[in-house]
Amino acid sequence: MTINDSNSTPKHRRRMIIVGILLFIIMLFTWVFNRVDPISVTLTMVEYGTVEKTIANTRAGTVKACRRAKLSPSVGGQIVALPIDEGDTVKAGQLLLELWNQDLRAQVKLVNNELFASKNHSTASCAQAKLSETSLERLEPLVPSGAVSKQRYDEINANYLMHQAQCRAAEDSVHMQEAHLQVAQAQLAKTRLFAPFDGVVANISAELNEFVTPSPIGIQTPPAIDLINTNCFYVTAPIDEVDAPNAELDMPVRIRLDAFGDQYFNGTIRRIAEFVLDLEKQARTVDIEVAFNDPSDYKTLLAGYSADIEIVVDAHSNVLRIPSESLMEKQVWLYDADSKTIELRGIEPGLSNWDHSEIISGLSAGDRIVLSVEHEGLSHGAKVNAVAPQAKNRVSKDD
Repeated sequence: MTINDSNSTPKHRRRMIIVGILLFIIMLFTWVFNRVDPISVTLTMVEYGTVEKTIANTRAGTVKACRRAKLSPSVGGQIVALPIDEGDTVKAGQLLLELWNQDLRAQVKLVNNELFASKNHSTASCAQAKLSETSLERLEPLVPSGAVSKQRYDEINANYLMHQAQCRAAEDSVHMQEAHLQVAQAQLAKTRLFAPFDGVVANISAELNEFVTPSPIGIQTPPAIDLINTNCFYVTAPIDEVDAPNAELDMPVRIRLDAFGDQYFNGTIRRIAEFVLDLEKQARTVDIEVAFNDPSDYKTLLAGYSADIEIVVDAHSNVLRIPSESLMEKQVWLYDADSKTIELRGIEPGLSNWDHSEIISGLSAGDRIVLSVEHEGLSHGAKVNAVAPQAKNRVSKDD
């Protein structure tokens, strides 16, 4: 009996060891398969700085020239002169285009000659009237003495009145011929296009010897010449109707252009549209016009650039702030450096814009938080690997 018990003890121990090994293997596999790797997240630091309340445009704005004219002749005809090319710089009053107008120039010359003849006739008629007036003045004192008969005096007086009427008629004829000349010159002017201001020829849609016709009523045709003044630009951009009451004239504005990356230009609101624009299938908006503060900016601008604006409505300086993308309603993911975990922390926000949000309470300077709340796998107590944020350089054109 003792012998049997002694033989069973080693077997029992081997079974226990095998069971233990199997349990260890099961636990090891369970731990491996259920293990959660730390999440790699980008952290950012709570810091002091300036936070602004801003209004942004809802759709891309456009850089426009302060003066731009799309010119076409007001009458039809054949182009006989086109002394400009696209890209040419022209002065105000310079000839841009001329239609065939030999008949109108001949008409102007004819009326001008008729005016010249009318003026000569008027001069002769009025001279004759003056002579008759002088004769009448000489004879008038002689009538009482009988040296000149009353009949003779009446004849001279009637002659004077006739010449005086002829003088006035000749002068009226001169005025009529001057009006005819103005009409003829106006008709001639319709065949010529002159630059209304200094500028650059942006586009020419006409060709020499080509026939052009005015736009029919209700049908718009391309202008013959597009002239742009490059000495002044502004930006027009739409903002949502709910933001319009917060915008005021002369408010500071930051202007960003796609062509210049993160560089921005300083501007000021110069006009707020007097009506709400209601476009089909789009939010109702109000157009804002923004003037550039620095005229030297015009040297780098081109009409037609796409632009975005930020209207600065309010600003708080030297306050705690975090990137706005870190804020989830009124909560942030706070990083614990000791345990290398994150926790959901409630905060009280203040002013906010696309870049930064003010922190009134809930965080301290130097705290580190998760930069983006859209990162997958974030949960209270989750292990994380901290990654330093990439620097974002946003500069103005003066930097």
